[in-house]
Amino acid sequence: MITDPLFYLVAVPAVLLVGISKGGLGGGLGLVAVPLLALAVSPYQAAAILLPILCVMDLISLWGFRGRYDSNNLKILLPAAVLGIGIGTLSFHYLTEAHIMLIIGTVAFLFTLNFGLNKLRKRPLRKTSVDPLKGTLWGALAGFTSFSVHAGGPPMNIYLLPQQLDKTLFAGTTVIFFSVVNFVKLIPYSFLGLLDSENLATSLVLVGLAPVGVFTGIWMHKRINDTLFYLLCYGLLFLTSLKLLYQAASELLPH
Repeated sequence: MITDPLFYLVAVPAVLLVGISKGGLGGGLGLVAVPLLALAVSPYQAAAILLPILCVMDLISLWGFRGRYDSNNLKILLPAAVLGIGIGTLSFHYLTEAHIMLIIGTVAFLFTLNFGLNKLRKRPLRKTSVDPLKGTLWGALAGFTSFSVHAGGPPMNIYLLPQQLDKTLFAGTTVIFFSVVNFVKLIPYSFLGLLDSENLATSLVLVGLAPVGVFTGIWMHKRINDTLFYLLCYGLLFLTSLKLLYQAASELLPH
């Protein structure tokens, strides 16, 4: 078990933020968790410690949003995500977290920038519908980035947000998606030796924060109207894209 006080100084808020995100606030908040934990441990160890906690949060979130999901989207997204997890497993020893953060940060930044420019020009956001090709692309990317740094939120938001689903339907769909993704990830994480005794013991210490974070998120979700909810989602996506780009640049650029 990790005993460094600095680790727990960043781990406690990180776990709470992930829980609030999983409680229905669109997934943006959860992206800060691995970068926060990476201040004290390696990014892959941070991801390994978080994974069992995420699975517990998923079980709570499934109860909170039971029966509310878009099955047409999930039929496309889930198989694609499993494919993405497989690619992430095969490329584990070749791609660094910095490369993955750079890819997803760039895509998320351009997406939210386009949204913001359309708002400034007062252009209505074009509503999209279920798209097998786009769903497969973004679902696979979400599975890939979720496997690597638990950053599957931006690809999912890029695909789902333009559909302008009811906020609870949107949240329930993402809850089911990431529940399946996280439990599937347990298999390659175990195979790669990431779920060792030290990491699991540390997860056990932090797991008590899971219900606190999730129920706080559910409470907040029920008190935010649809317009504010989507503005918050896009805002969080923009901020997390900046965080990912900064994190990638700090590791890839010469010092």
